[in-house]
Amino acid sequence: MSGFVEKPEPLQVPGLVHLHTGKVRDLYQNEAGDLVMVASDRISAYDWVLPTEIPDKGRTLTQLSLWWFDQLAELAPNHVLSTELPPGAPADWAGRTLICKSLRMAPVECVARGYLTGSGLVEYNESRTVCGLALPEGLVDGSELPAPIFTPATKAAVGEHDENVSYEEVARQVGADTAAELRQATLAIYGRARDIARDRGIILADTKFEFGYDGETLVLADEVLTPDSSRFWPADAWEPGHAQPSFDKQYVRDWLTSAESGWDRRSEQPPPALPENVVEATRAKYIEAYERLTGVSWS
Repeated sequence: MSGFVEKPEPLQVPGLVHLHTGKVRDLYQNEAGDLVMVASDRISAYDWVLPTEIPDKGRTLTQLSLWWFDQLAELAPNHVLSTELPPGAPADWAGRTLICKSLRMAPVECVARGYLTGSGLVEYNESRTVCGLALPEGLVDGSELPAPIFTPATKAAVGEHDENVSYEEVARQVGADTAAELRQATLAIYGRARDIARDRGIILADTKFEFGYDGETLVLADEVLTPDSSRFWPADAWEPGHAQPSFDKQYVRDWLTSAESGWDRRSEQPPPALPENVVEATRAKYIEAYERLTGVSWS
């Protein structure tokens, strides 16, 4: 059992039709047919959307995505049309709302990995492969890969796991030409972002992108290169052989699996509310990632 501990009711805004409530974002459509994407302060862990929000998280993710879209403009067009609030939208939507093109989305999570960790490490330890790609012996948790790899995954519904799939399976689902275009774009964007992050003292271990098509043009969509979609590690603390400190929701994961929380993730019980110290520490990590990457103070 998993999903929302407390699923929120969508806000009713004149001129907007609610389409979907995701783990973090609420999706609407305006009268022109454009998508209105609103990033909430919700946070998820272990396939649950938790009952406690992280203040400023939605705005941090949105503003960081906008910054990255600007950095990557030469490599890929993006789906953002406007950051103006729709008429009648609540004031709280300011800074967390994007008006976006409606695209024909590719049904693939486009994952790039430059370092070995997470589900990739689990597969590597079993078979010396990641998504069927052979890797050399001797790698450990946190090892840099010989070259970045494209390791796609299926898109999962709220409360379910994304599942890694082979490149051949992606080609079977979307066609060889589309699969090749997705792989090329994913690795090119990862390479540029990795270099930008490295210049700021941050390792981009892995990340996932979502793409859609505007006619025949491949367009970068959804969020991009945030702590929710990427693993960012402080370069000065990188030490392969164990889990790395990261700019994300690790405080939340660690507390949920601690004796203090009293929660058994293998049970069917929903996770408890987060204590204030975990909320504040998590908020601080998201803001630190934003400030270190952009060079702009959060306010």
